[in-house]
Amino acid sequence: MPRRHNGATSTPTAEEGPTTMPKLLLLEAMGNTGEYVIDAARDLDVEVVVVTHPDVYEEWYSPTLKHKIEEAGKLAFVDLSDSEGALRRLTGLARAEDVNGVVACWEFLTPLVAQLAAALGLPGNDPTRALSCRNKRIMARAFTEQGIPAPLTLAARTLEEAYQLVDTAGLAYPVVVKPSEQSGSWGVSVVGSDEELATAFATARSHLFQMPHGIPLDAHVIVQEYVGGTEFSIETVVAGGVATPLPPYDKFTTEGAARAEFGHTVPAELDEASVRTLQQAAVAAAHALGITNGIAHTELKLLPDGTTRIIELGARLPGDHIVALMRQARGIDEARIYVQIALGEEPSLAPTADTAAGIRFLTPPRGGVLRSVSGIGDSDAVARSRLTVQPGGHVRAPGDNDSRVGYVILHAGTAAEVNTAAAQVLADVRIEVA
Repeated sequence: MPRRHNGATSTPTAEEGPTTMPKLLLLEAMGNTGEYVIDAARDLDVEVVVVTHPDVYEEWYSPTLKHKIEEAGKLAFVDLSDSEGALRRLTGLARAEDVNGVVACWEFLTPLVAQLAAALGLPGNDPTRALSCRNKRIMARAFTEQGIPAPLTLAARTLEEAYQLVDTAGLAYPVVVKPSEQSGSWGVSVVGSDEELATAFATARSHLFQMPHGIPLDAHVIVQEYVGGTEFSIETVVAGGVATPLPPYDKFTTEGAARAEFGHTVPAELDEASVRTLQQAAVAAAHALGITNGIAHTELKLLPDGTTRIIELGARLPGDHIVALMRQARGIDEARIYVQIALGEEPSLAPTADTAAGIRFLTPPRGGVLRSVSGIGDSDAVARSRLTVQPGGHVRAPGDNDSRVGYVILHAGTAAEVNTAAAQVLADVRIEVA
């Protein structure tokens, strides 16, 4: 089949013999980052072996994603719920396929990828510290040991233990309650009383298996000091232990008890000193958690006194179509970089654009059946809009990222222009739910 590589093609001579196409083992392509990685691999002339479960493939993969896999590689089915068994099977699969790199596009599998890369002698992160990038309880302990500024974090298995730990630590309300291992703002609450803590604790502990793969999760619940300030996100690219931070960007979340993300703008409107402060903190956090080859997605807060607090870090590409925003705003292709590092290649990090891009998510006013979405308008800044739930589909009440029904991507010359246009879009849009 025809392939593309940096916009050019080449044909080996008879003396050179046939070329060998590099292979990338991709654990779980479900989600928007999977498509970006497959696109980047195809552009780099790399074959992709996508690992998933047959039920997940049939029920969760979109027709577009299935088509991309057919064009760029092949499928392999493995039970990923048993990490030890999966590691054995994946090691055999990788050796049989003679793969040159391994990545995960689903954050629950990033520790498994670190172990697999180490077993194969391929570029990857420190397998002995990989769980600290996934488990917030272990992450908090690593931050404390390495002197990384982060909120005071307690971990409890029972509500009674949580009350005792909060009292002993002298932690005052409000506090943040969250599961040790979850994603997408699921189960995250800001609580202001003992009664609210009890409700939030039960919610955070209500799902101890990550679906759809059925991966068992840590049963501890995190109770964390609430940190004020302004929240940002940033990616740090690490190749051979050398870390390079990318531009930080805005992370917008709802207020109140539930703190779901409703948008991002790349880059953030910040002075150079604040940018350096955020970047230095992100690099220190990546080193502390053993990121040696890959991308670290870090969420952190900038306090009024100019200091930072690291909220959490993931050893993965960012979700929420940040890959597309960064490419549009700065010309930096994070998915391409991710593939190149996994293959042991030197990535190009130089920006080729100097604009801004943003995304805003459309959230229904309540749960029910979606009737219609209207009013997005025809602003010049709107680059793309899409419904992820079609009229007639069931929608969740607002509270976490799973309640979204669509999104709007915007592009303009500056972050201020993007934010102004985004505010108008959110003010005008109408979401009808029956």
